[in-house]
Amino acid sequence: MPDYNLRMIIPELFLFSWAIVIILFDIGIRRRNTSTTGYLTMFGLAVTGVLLYIFQGGHSFSNMYLSDALAVFFKVIFLGAAFMAVGSSFDIASDKIKHHRGEFYGLILFSTVGMMFLASAGELISLYVGLELTTIPLFVLAAFYKDNKRSVEAGLKYFIVGAFSSAILIYGISLLYGMTGTTDIITMKINLSLLFLSYGKIGPGLILAMIMIMAGIGFKLALVPFHMWAPDVYEGAPTPITAFLSVASKAAGVVAFLRIFVDGLVAFSSSVMKPLDWGIVAAVLAAAAMILGNIAALRQTNIKRMLAFSSIAQIGYLMVGMVAVSEIGVASVGYYMFIYLFANMGAFGVATVFGDKTGNEKIIGYAGLSQSSPAFAASMTIFMLSLAGIPPLGGFVAKYLVFAAGIEAGYTWLVILGLLMGVVSLYYYANVIKVMYFAPGKSAYTIKPPFPARLVLFIGVAGLILFGIFPNPILEFAYETAKIFAF
Repeated sequence: MPDYNLRMIIPELFLFSWAIVIILFDIGIRRRNTSTTGYLTMFGLAVTGVLLYIFQGGHSFSNMYLSDALAVFFKVIFLGAAFMAVGSSFDIASDKIKHHRGEFYGLILFSTVGMMFLASAGELISLYVGLELTTIPLFVLAAFYKDNKRSVEAGLKYFIVGAFSSAILIYGISLLYGMTGTTDIITMKINLSLLFLSYGKIGPGLILAMIMIMAGIGFKLALVPFHMWAPDVYEGAPTPITAFLSVASKAAGVVAFLRIFVDGLVAFSSSVMKPLDWGIVAAVLAAAAMILGNIAALRQTNIKRMLAFSSIAQIGYLMVGMVAVSEIGVASVGYYMFIYLFANMGAFGVATVFGDKTGNEKIIGYAGLSQSSPAFAASMTIFMLSLAGIPPLGGFVAKYLVFAAGIEAGYTWLVILGLLMGVVSLYYYANVIKVMYFAPGKSAYTIKPPFPARLVLFIGVAGLILFGIFPNPILEFAYETAKIFAF
């Protein structure tokens, strides 16, 4: 009989219930209060973090739900991204979505619950359900400015691409089930090994399954060539949702890739298993993401589109650690994603506040900001430098670790390409800094963010500096996540 250990899912149950409370509360007060709903949402996320610390370790529902180190690590990232997205949205909540605040915050919480279940999935169907609970609220959130054509277009594009990628993913999962007779990831791994030992080879069904699953997850990660939706969706969606998409949704895709490929299909990751080698396919996709993301970002004049292409390049760097398929590789992926939380949520936090105050999303609009709002400009500078990988910020350590993992695994060509593309990225990151500090004239805008947005920016800056200089606490946690894999 299954072991229904409901104690393990208390954090998810609480957050799901809290989302309903938030929606009902906003309706109950007739949407009159502009900030209480947001503060209650942030409070609920903080309480969920405490519950996650208390109820961690173990499994439930016969290994369908795992509360291991990998799940806990990524749940911290999901909760942090949701907290920072909500914190940076107070201005739009008081103006653009004042009649739908409860639904806005509730949908963010529902999506976060889906991510948390996905991170704990020990078998493929529960992983797929978690992925769907993650993405369906995001379809609505991307189109939340229903009077804005770009937002509606963003939601529609994201919905169509998301539905298409989900269909591809579930078809790949069904092929794996047909070959192994199970959806449990550990049992699947054992059965595939036995099939290979018995027959000496596995037919084209496994190749097709791996291609379809990689394509399905590649859409979620915005890996090239599955990236076509990202720039338009990132530009059209509300900026806090763009930030949430760029970090939390990508982290969900990363943990899904780790569960399926690095855990379940680890035996087929190296060139020894040609033509079943998914490692070289992932490496080629990573290279394409780095090249296209960085080159396309050079031409952007809109800050959100520039950060969209930047996020495509960043997932390319992260995949270098993924294809290493080693303890240092998994640890580097975890650390990279953790640091990316602070850098990208912080950068989009600046873009959110600036866009709300000025109505301007152009990079040139930031001209002279260092004189009128020096602290605001300094925050953006730190976020740009970390994304570029400049020491002593956390982004430098993150890139160093994924490249070290790539070299150790023999992907030297991919690391060299990553270093070259990192140099290219300096141009468009430094361009934002140049505009803020060296463009002629003084900005007409003096930016004074509300307290929650200031808190978000402070968390981002402090996290990048602190964990860049003292990375060991997060690295030790990241190495704990790698110990669940049998390398």
